[in-house]
Amino acid sequence: MLHLRIIVPRSRTDDVVELLTGDEAVAHLAVLPGAARRPEGDLVLCDVAREGADEVLGGLQRLGIDSTGAISVEEVDICLSSSAERAARAAPGLGTDAVVWDEIAHKTGEQTRLSATYLALFTVATIIAGIGVLLDQPILIVGAMVVGPDFGPLAALSVALVRRSRAVIGRSLTALIVGFLVAIAVTVLATWLLTALGLIDRSMLSDDRPLTSFIWRPDALSWVVGLLAGVAGMLSLTSNNAGPLVGVLISVTTVPAAANVAVATAYGVTHEAVGSALQLLINVSAIVLAGVLTLLIQRAWWSRIRSRHPDVARPRPDAVRPRRPRPARPRAPRG
Repeated sequence: MLHLRIIVPRSRTDDVVELLTGDEAVAHLAVLPGAARRPEGDLVLCDVAREGADEVLGGLQRLGIDSTGAISVEEVDICLSSSAERAARAAPGLGTDAVVWDEIAHKTGEQTRLSATYLALFTVATIIAGIGVLLDQPILIVGAMVVGPDFGPLAALSVALVRRSRAVIGRSLTALIVGFLVAIAVTVLATWLLTALGLIDRSMLSDDRPLTSFIWRPDALSWVVGLLAGVAGMLSLTSNNAGPLVGVLISVTTVPAAANVAVATAYGVTHEAVGSALQLLINVSAIVLAGVLTLLIQRAWWSRIRSRHPDVARPRPDAVRPRRPRPARPRAPRG
């Protein structure tokens, strides 16, 4: 279940209540007149089954509540209610399979900001991966994969492409390009510094590295792994299940490939730098492609599920009727 906290202008409260009561996926509806102060209005609270949340949020936005009031959504961990159970049964499909577009757009959109923390994590992860490449240590490679924040912008790019949001596409590409360039540049400098301190040397890169050589030797399996990781990552986001996402981060070699580009560039090993750059490009392309295809299939699947349940009440864009004006109250004569 999802909990909705809605601030509604008083002139639109009846429309919002009509919208919510007309959807069988909604439960626990409460209206607190005049409770909101900023912005002013009525406070409407309700719970909605996850599989019906996308329709409800869409109806509220068609009423303009997102611009004239406010809509807040929270995940409900535990809900002991027969009304909630009836709402979940009435909504078609399963909550774990539902796609709440506004939810994933908000989650992934936050990962497109070029914050200092984002760049710091990107850089730290790449340096760790660079050391792991030189030492031929998969443990360090796995740690760098988990620390790297690059899957966020990749997922945001997939969502933005499906929703045709040019602004988010631009921010996602900027976050990815700047993040990789900054991380690679700093890792090159770190490689030179560690070499000057005598902690590493060029021979470590030229030695046989059977455990990590796959990073700069892409093949057909690189596409397969990238596509599967993109599918798993997008499903973990849309189902609000963070468990599989850790496995996705570990399976994707974007950060290690960027690290190998940096280390090979620092030591002037051109063929490894080129191979690692190709591996990076393959992984990024495969993840985005798989993410877009997964979202398109999920959207088509949910459209089919809804079409099989015409008996379930669902608000449509043309079903939201304009609010009828209330008759003016007669004013008492002044004495």
